Amino acid sequence: MTSDLSGKRLELLREIVRNVSRVAILMNPDNSSNTIFLDQTQLAAQKFRIELSASNARHPDDIEKAFTAAASQHADALIVFDDPVLWSYRQQIVSLAAAQRLPATYGYSDFVDAGGLISYGPDRPDQYRRTAIYVDRILRGAKPADLPVEQPVKFELIVNRKTATALGLGLPPPIEVAADKVIE
Repeated sequence: MTSDLSGKRLELLREIVRNVSRVAILMNPDNSSNTIFLDQTQLAAQKFRIELSASNARHPDDIEKAFTAAASQHADALIVFDDPVLWSYRQQIVSLAAAQRLPATYGYSDFVDAGGLISYGPDRPDQYRRTAIYVDRILRGAKPADLPVEQPVKFELIVNRKTATALGLGLPPPIEVAADKVIE
């Protein structure tokens, strides 16, 4: 439901990493939404004339292999697609990105809290509050099938200035101004 964000994440990377020409993508092939994310990212990449290379990861060993592939393909940056499995390996992913000096963007702010560069995605606490409203409605007798499916409406941009500095990148003023949170 947030596939439109894939292009925006690529655009944000492009603003921070000025001469980006190759971007590695880390995705879980078992997550069907990742295929949609890839399609949307490819559309944006064509527009910006950026070459993409996707790597599949289900396990920690796959993540190591994906970073090896990104290095051999001379990737300038990385996009990690939203996925609960990848989220569970966030510390490993952030550490490998830092070791390879690979600027990366994520859908979950937890990656940025762990030292990642930037995240852009739905405001998770807002989504949890919306879920509580649905639970309340169901407990009061509403039929789940009668409740509308809601798209996220509140999004957050989180940037890590410390990581940007470690990567030798400056955060463009428009990104700093637009950020909901800047980690020092």
